[in-house]
Amino acid sequence: MPTATIRVVCRPRRSSTWSPIRASRVTCALPSRPQPRSCAPSLADRPSRRAPTAGRASRGAVTPPPRSGSAPSGTSTEPRVAAPLLVIGLDGATLDLVRPWVEAGRLPVLGKLMRQGAWGRLRSTIPAATFPAWTSLVTGVNPGRHGVLDFTQRIPGTYRVRFVNGSYRQAPAVWTRLSRAGRRVAVVTVPATYPPEPVAGVMVSGFESPLTATIDGSFVHPRSFYPELRRLVGRLPFGDFQQFSPGPGWHERALESLLDGIARRTVLARALLARERWDALMVVYGASDTVAHHFWRFHDPCSPRHVSGPFADAIGRVYEALDAAIATLVAAAPEHSAVAVVSDHGSGGAGERVVHLNRRLAECGLLAFRRDTGQRVASLLRAGALRAVPIPLQARLLRRVPAAAGRVEGMHRLGGIDWGRTLAYSEELDYHPHVWLNLSGREPSGIVAPAAYEATRARVITALADWHDGSGRPVVRRVWRREEIYRGPFVDRAPDLLLELALVDGYSSSCLPSDGPGPALRPLLAAEYGAGRGRGMNGAHRPEGLFVLAGAGVRPTGELPTADIVDVLPTLLTLAGMEVPLELDGRPVTVALAETPRFAADPLAGDSPNPAPFDATETRELAARLAALGYL
Repeated sequence: MPTATIRVVCRPRRSSTWSPIRASRVTCALPSRPQPRSCAPSLADRPSRRAPTAGRASRGAVTPPPRSGSAPSGTSTEPRVAAPLLVIGLDGATLDLVRPWVEAGRLPVLGKLMRQGAWGRLRSTIPAATFPAWTSLVTGVNPGRHGVLDFTQRIPGTYRVRFVNGSYRQAPAVWTRLSRAGRRVAVVTVPATYPPEPVAGVMVSGFESPLTATIDGSFVHPRSFYPELRRLVGRLPFGDFQQFSPGPGWHERALESLLDGIARRTVLARALLARERWDALMVVYGASDTVAHHFWRFHDPCSPRHVSGPFADAIGRVYEALDAAIATLVAAAPEHSAVAVVSDHGSGGAGERVVHLNRRLAECGLLAFRRDTGQRVASLLRAGALRAVPIPLQARLLRRVPAAAGRVEGMHRLGGIDWGRTLAYSEELDYHPHVWLNLSGREPSGIVAPAAYEATRARVITALADWHDGSGRPVVRRVWRREEIYRGPFVDRAPDLLLELALVDGYSSSCLPSDGPGPALRPLLAAEYGAGRGRGMNGAHRPEGLFVLAGAGVRPTGELPTADIVDVLPTLLTLAGMEVPLELDGRPVTVALAETPRFAADPLAGDSPNPAPFDATETRELAARLAALGYL
């Protein structure tokens, strides 16, 4: 397999509080070194006991603003000179893989950061999904306040959806706060950042950038940086390989693409660090998420879907390549930098149980399917016909359907439901199980009267709580009313109920479209064991990611209690020597900080941009890309 090679330039440090791993050359595609694994369930596979984001309880690692008294022992209350920030995001990275590989010496850079700094688990949003989680991480507020709850948003008065982008974020991100404070920032491939914002520095948008933007450079700010980006890396791979139908040779090509993407992002971020002395640079790598989704059954010998073969160490190789990338960036960062490595959620295995939520609602008299075949397009979509079309043709089809991408996705999710006889329904998203009520005055064919809203929700909760499989095991571990999780002006954008499906022997269930009447539970077919995105992938999200802090301003406290994803922003602001807005949902992880946080009223309160929806061309381009990625 071709390898992507990155040179690590390590200049001498004069008196830093920590020192990076020294190396002269790092190869991203490292040789396969399978490690013995235990079949005991990992911590990430145990049932979640987390509190909802909106209902924050006191946690040992996080403290509210001090009302009076002195600072904790070993901390300073005097403002210090701001430390440059290096923030490295590893999408879907989990301590359940990092810890044993650190102990085995496979991840020397992460291991050194953990030994010389502070680290722990990071509780994600509900759902633990890419757009809401990264947006909460960079804003310090819950999705009910920043408004990004998924990569789509319901269009009021319809059953259709629109695609959202970074302009829908209604809370300032870390780069906005730093830019307004006169700091220089560089932001590279953070999800939900298209269109790029006019930051004081450089922004390269994330994977949701439409194809047209990657051609004309409109995913880059300033646009004048685009020629330099092309010279450095040629192009950035924004999910260029399809992920919904792995076939012969797919895994080898996918692994090559993932390692190549790590190398390209690292070259770009390294070049930016050499370009000027940034006050903050943030880069997010998506390979750790993708490799877990598609290669978990090769990695985990205890997985019900396990298959032996040459990809047993694919996940390990990607993590090693990411560790090498961290080494490169740490070595290139300014002296006395503060380093944060964070993930938006964790990863784990998916098992053999398939859950069809709408069929369960139908069993309980809450939903009815159409008696006829319905619209042919919706039927074809539910049957997966579009997924069988080759990627280039699929993209052309979606681009040529005038303004239809949102309708197509809406039909795929809900095309077979008889609305006149339905009280509650689900879009049956594998990564985001939930239920909406068919509410009169909100849904176009709603039949639930507003006065019956709470009684109907209670009826749905009972139907889900009483659901057990043939062995008596619960199917749904927990159901939340949306206001129990979220608070803020955008709570009404969330589904009426959100679910956490129960694990089966430590493995996730797959929530798949019902496609009409049938059993609400079924075993996964053997032919589905290696399914792609949206069809029951063999690796799934877990609610806890990770955070690692090291360098300037960080106390070497080792392992910490679990923090909340909204605690990352206030922690970064403290490390940058800035005041923490009192209005944030998150609080600094004070036990890991050498300085006592300073709190103040938010200078950017009420500073919310107007959403800039995708135009018709961008919508079709994004729909084609998301179809290739398997989200549609």
